[in-house]
Amino acid sequence: MTPEAILSDLVAIADLPGASNARMAACIRDHLARLGVECAVLPGPEGDRVNLFATLGPRDVPGYVLSGHMDVVPTEGQIWSSDPFRLRAEGGRLYGRGATDMKGYLACMLAMVPEFQAMGLRRPIHLAFSYDEEIGCRGVGHMIARLPDLCAPPLGCIVGEPSDMVPVLSHKGKQAVELRIEGQAAHSSQPDLGVNAIYPAAELLLFIRDLAARLAAEGPFDARFSPPCSTVVAGVVQGGAAVNIIPDRCAIQMEVRSVPGQAPQDITAQVLARLAQLEGVRVSHRELSSYPALPPPEDRALADLMERLTGKPALQSVSYGTEAGLFHAAGVPSIICGPGSISRAHRPDEYVTVAELTECCALLRRLGQTAAG
Repeated sequence: MTPEAILSDLVAIADLPGASNARMAACIRDHLARLGVECAVLPGPEGDRVNLFATLGPRDVPGYVLSGHMDVVPTEGQIWSSDPFRLRAEGGRLYGRGATDMKGYLACMLAMVPEFQAMGLRRPIHLAFSYDEEIGCRGVGHMIARLPDLCAPPLGCIVGEPSDMVPVLSHKGKQAVELRIEGQAAHSSQPDLGVNAIYPAAELLLFIRDLAARLAAEGPFDARFSPPCSTVVAGVVQGGAAVNIIPDRCAIQMEVRSVPGQAPQDITAQVLARLAQLEGVRVSHRELSSYPALPPPEDRALADLMERLTGKPALQSVSYGTEAGLFHAAGVPSIICGPGSISRAHRPDEYVTVAELTECCALLRRLGQTAAG
């Protein structure tokens, strides 16, 4: 099947993060089964979600992992020109939720299987499909933990997030956290009988603001990123029920994006320490999402290979995050390269072009030829 036909099948499945991905996993497994490819099903601890892992070529030889996530972001609140879960072709563009982020890459992976099978691969090409990437790369870690049982240590991993088919070397790490403050409700005419949770939350917000300014002024800095420092942002504040009720609860959602060499948790820890110092209220927190940075490679072997296969110089860094940092942290050299543009992701009328899918398949074909040696 062509990547366009496979993409049509994938887009039609609206499996969202945080819920069962049974339909998407079944669709991918069916495509592989028709080609005689065995696929390992790796259930996650949630009980209703799975990662998938398949190997073409010898398992006991180091090879390459092609990795992509199966989930897509919701379409609620967006106005589309057509059904987002029905692929629409127009003017060389293929419209649909996930077309560029990142079912286009998954379609190319599957479309290339017959060619990989015919190449007599001396080094394997592994196909890795993960879940819940869009809510903090929650699924792929469970698959990475199983890699020693599934294959020899890989030579490299190509995470196919949309990069305009340009190899990308690095990105920042991230942690998002919800901070909770609990006071005591009372009638607003007698505020002394309550404890207003919004006021200490305001103190914490000012601390986050000042911490962001301090990071911008003092670093650490890495000129390969824009901005060149770690950042911390308070993005959501929720508190109070009515103007005549002393608010007994307030929640702040914040995120840290950190340059390589500085763990986002170290910055979050400063906020949590300030949270614990708030007086007269009960406090708690929970992590919303987290993934490590992908640092620039010390060994250029994978980067050099990808530059040669794509014919494009590698881009030093991107502002978005990916599962590549988790593969790197597990000792697998990793790089980002996939069809489509990140500027189209998560937006109405998301699309990938036929030309981009063709270019991606050409890259994977050259990788297969390299693996066939």
